[in-house]
Amino acid sequence: MHKKLLDYNFPEDLKQMSDGELSLLAYDIRDFIIQTVSKTGGHVASSLGATELTIALHSFFETPEDKIIWDVGHQAYVHKILTGRAASMYTLRRKGGLSGFPKRNESIYDTYDSGHASSSLSAALGYAKARDLAGEDHEVIAVIGDGSLTGGVAYEALNQIGTAGSKMIIILNDNQMSIGKNTGAISYHLTKARASRAYLDIKKHIKNALTDGTGVVGKKIYNGLEHIRDALKYATLPGTIFEELGLAYIGPVDGHNIGALKETFVWAKAMNKPVVIHCVTKKGKGYLCAEKAPEKFHGIGPFDPETGALKKKNRELCFSEIFGEELVSVAAEDPGVVAISAAMIKGTGLDKFQARFPDRCFDVGIAEEHAVNFAAGLALGGRRPVVALYSTFLQRAYDQILIDVCMQNLPVVFAVDRAGNVGSDGETHHGLFDLSYLAAMPNLTVLMPADGRELQSMLRYALTLDGPCAIRYPRGEAPFFDDAVTGMPINGQAVVVEEGKDVTILAAGNMLGAALQAGKRLKEKGYSPEIINPRYMKPLDWRTISASAQKTKHVVTIEDNVLGAGFGSAVASLFADREMEEIRLLRLGWPTKFIEQGSVKELMKDYGLDEQSIAERTVEFLEGKA
Repeated sequence: MHKKLLDYNFPEDLKQMSDGELSLLAYDIRDFIIQTVSKTGGHVASSLGATELTIALHSFFETPEDKIIWDVGHQAYVHKILTGRAASMYTLRRKGGLSGFPKRNESIYDTYDSGHASSSLSAALGYAKARDLAGEDHEVIAVIGDGSLTGGVAYEALNQIGTAGSKMIIILNDNQMSIGKNTGAISYHLTKARASRAYLDIKKHIKNALTDGTGVVGKKIYNGLEHIRDALKYATLPGTIFEELGLAYIGPVDGHNIGALKETFVWAKAMNKPVVIHCVTKKGKGYLCAEKAPEKFHGIGPFDPETGALKKKNRELCFSEIFGEELVSVAAEDPGVVAISAAMIKGTGLDKFQARFPDRCFDVGIAEEHAVNFAAGLALGGRRPVVALYSTFLQRAYDQILIDVCMQNLPVVFAVDRAGNVGSDGETHHGLFDLSYLAAMPNLTVLMPADGRELQSMLRYALTLDGPCAIRYPRGEAPFFDDAVTGMPINGQAVVVEEGKDVTILAAGNMLGAALQAGKRLKEKGYSPEIINPRYMKPLDWRTISASAQKTKHVVTIEDNVLGAGFGSAVASLFADREMEEIRLLRLGWPTKFIEQGSVKELMKDYGLDEQSIAERTVEFLEGKA
């Protein structure tokens, strides 16, 4: 079956296939995705849900001349298969392989580098306006999910699209999901639209009655009844928010009916204005395991395609789970503690908190800026808000953190999940910049736990502060070091884990484990390293760091962050401000660039951040070779 799929010349062959053949093709593609992604891991449910929609788009439109912009890109696996990349799908999300998201450097059919939500409408309008200015006539199609539609930037785009005068097609892929179940007024609005077919049935009946066989007079009567049609529309179809913004609205349409989709595209293409096509799909369609658990299969590691079970077993608790469990314990003691996330309750470990304290847990949808502003209001109202977001998404709320929280010095805790190298999700999802953008913010305390125990202690400590605090921790399983390493109270001080005389190693947060292993290698070579767990990015414990640096005269900083304005830069500034010119400093971290995809271990090794590389680079530094 898979071999047969690879024999096609896509997307050209789609044009020669009947709707029935295209529907059968959907079965082959789904099976291919399940078998492939079960080995690589990835975003299964989104792509399965958009299979027929993607087939219809590529069979109807003339891509790549017609431009398709995929919002986020979670659903783009079918698009990759239909644009000549089926044979490379086994490399998906692997080092040097296909990205899990659309990438312009990967294919001429990828028109926009995706990865973050809600950006497709703005990009599509830009494409459409550029087309108009060039006097061209190709189609521009944005595919956006109902989850992404909760993002504020989507409404900023809609505000301009309605008055810009540029023709474009917006496919609203409505599957009632983002990473988690959608919430809020927009989701409710679309649910009502989904449930109502009355307006479309009435409109069709009136048009048939008045125009079939009545000629011009009938058409004039039909057009003259426009105000009545509008009244019916408002009475029966709550999908008019788009039309109020100046866009035509078609739907709801069955997003798994290729014939209906193509017929709808004919109507939309004939309109000389922006059009919204509301497609209703089912996330995980065609794979029972994903249909039953779409949140689990939104993004999943390698799994058994027969059972849907993850292949990795007997794992330790991850940082997110430890955070979530500790927050439940804290909230049980303090009724003022509330939790906020942006469409990632389970991913950030807040699912248990939500189950225990449903009235104190807020999922605001894909709206990080609003989440932070909302937290500011909660803090001003006497609550203790904890905002749990992935690092890569928190950066979308930079202004709100700076102005609305830090400037007012509000006691908001930011749980910065997925900080650092996240592996196979690649450039758009690595959390390599948070130390850099958070360190510059006045009033903000920035903490870096080295293990699960420190995360627990730091969360409790952060909730006692009178101002804002960010706790950044990585993706994946959490180690637990000895009490002497991370069991000390959080009191503003760094912890000297091992004393030495030749070199000071400052290991920020999750880099402590690699530093300890590198320290063993250094001892084998005859060196005596002093290893410090700094705990604080801001404020730095300058007393402990300075005393150690003056003793060893050689300092190595290690961080899971870009070197530009990161932890090492803060240490360098500390030495410069205190005129400690005699101290030699080696900063280890990520270069200030966008880091490609690969496994966490592969990337750490490639960029010299694994234990062996740290030891080797430290030796070269001590010997004056670096």
